[in-house]
Amino acid sequence: METLYARFGGPPAVSRLVFAFYDRVLRSERLSPYFAGVDMRRLVEHQAKFLASVMGGPSSYTDAQLREIHAHLAVDDAAFDEMVALLTATLGEFDLSPNDVDVVAAAIRARRSHITRTGKIAVDA
Repeated sequence: METLYARFGGPPAVSRLVFAFYDRVLRSERLSPYFAGVDMRRLVEHQAKFLASVMGGPSSYTDAQLREIHAHLAVDDAAFDEMVALLTATLGEFDLSPNDVDVVAAAIRARRSHITRTGKIAVDA
């Protein structure tokens, strides 16, 4: 069975998606401070690996690694929700089906407790 990752176009397509996503993120008043002084090329590479795994590609990060990577950032729920909204909008611009967008967004939301400082999984309305 072909994965979303393969249907989407593999590494080159995921990298283009991540660049477009971070263009949005860096324009956000709420989110841009999280990335001050960050090596964006390196971050894009890591995010592309993470999204690839969420889309059915090669595995990249364990839940423990996600917690460790984000622990110093104190990401709050509002920032997390905005990131998911920006990712969802970006995925839609890359012609993913609404179902595929929902699948990726749900996979990201499922990792909320490993990324936010609250460590709780919010229930989507």
